[in-house]
Amino acid sequence: MSRLTDSSILISALWVAFFTFLSGLIISLGLESIINAVQDLLISFLLLGLVILSGIVSDAIGTAAAAADAVPFNAMAAKKIPGATQAVKLVKNADLVANLTADVVGDIAGTLSGAIGASIIYTFNTRFAMYSIVDTVFLGAAMTSLIAALTVGGKTVGKSIAINNANTIIFKVAQIMMWLENITGFELFPGRR
Repeated sequence: MSRLTDSSILISALWVAFFTFLSGLIISLGLESIINAVQDLLISFLLLGLVILSGIVSDAIGTAAAAADAVPFNAMAAKKIPGATQAVKLVKNADLVANLTADVVGDIAGTLSGAIGASIIYTFNTRFAMYSIVDTVFLGAAMTSLIAALTVGGKTVGKSIAINNANTIIFKVAQIMMWLENITGFELFPGRR
């Protein structure tokens, strides 16, 4: 590898790390603020479920991008079908899409789900400390195991669905992407084909 390639990879990695840090910080502060303000175990469990689901869905999108076939989207783009151009960009940039969705979003979701799980155990322990006959260490281990089981099991199902329905999933994501581009004026992959 040339030095230019090595430095561009390093710069890309640093940008991804910075974006991940900033995104994780903002999302974590928001979720923790909601959980602390509400102090309701049901809402905390619902937020935990949403975070786990977002990790599963983002992982499936990354898998679908890697498994999708660009040929039908090229034909659709030639016919000017809305969303087809974005679908072509998603498939042609599958490595970036997979990194952003499966790695960045998926890892943030995994980390946040652990933090939310710890917050749930803390809330449960402080609220029911005098009635609790179960050790906090056991509750923490059970919560970690539950989060891991839901995440890994969900991603297993999500990957299977993504591989078998890659083009359908990518086209739906592309349509959402087109809608967001139209509203914001921001193109996700500018200058890329």
